Amino acid sequence: MIGTGAALGGAAIGGALAATVGGAARAEHGSATPASDASAKLDTESHLFRLTSAEPNRYDGGTLRGAHEGTFPVLTGQQASVYYVELEIGGLREPHWHPTAWELNYIISGTADWTILGTHPDGTYRNDTFEAKQGDLVFVPQGFFHYFANSSTEQPLQVLVVFNTSAQEPNDDIGIVATVNSLPREILAAAFGVPVAAFGAVPTAVKPVVITKRA
Repeated sequence: MIGTGAALGGAAIGGALAATVGGAARAEHGSATPASDASAKLDTESHLFRLTSAEPNRYDGGTLRGAHEGTFPVLTGQQASVYYVELEIGGLREPHWHPTAWELNYIISGTADWTILGTHPDGTYRNDTFEAKQGDLVFVPQGFFHYFANSSTEQPLQVLVVFNTSAQEPNDDIGIVATVNSLPREILAAAFGVPVAAFGAVPTAVKPVVITKRA
């Protein structure tokens, strides 16, 4: 039988190793903040951020308010950020994925249609489609393609989104609009098995969509 002290000691060692490996990986990619800088901010910066009162980024279809190291300095080096998303009736979050972060989405109010597309190790894509309601929690793994939309015809959708990255949203996402526009039309046609003309109506201008509205 393993003693409590040994178990706790093993857990501590495992946690230290995980933190060391994670920190080294982040440093290798140039995303780590010096420990001294991060520690100093923990003691000197405010620990309170009034998220819903923050100045929003406004889009056709909704708004986005964020607490990240740029707006909430105490988060510097903590690999964490939080966003408050409001989608109007008909509003939707552009289909996208995050290369460096997973996310947790808590439905504060309203209902949301979701689709999450994962990998296909068995030769088939796992396409998880569902409706999330008030009080539900939705997890999107790092790198998984996804979107969500306000499914209500009567009220706005409010979602709290937590990321394990300090990168400012939407700097850490790749959207479907930019993806399609970055590829030659003949490549898209070959991938979809359709004539090049099928993509003739797709706009060529690339701009961040982030939040938009159903036609």
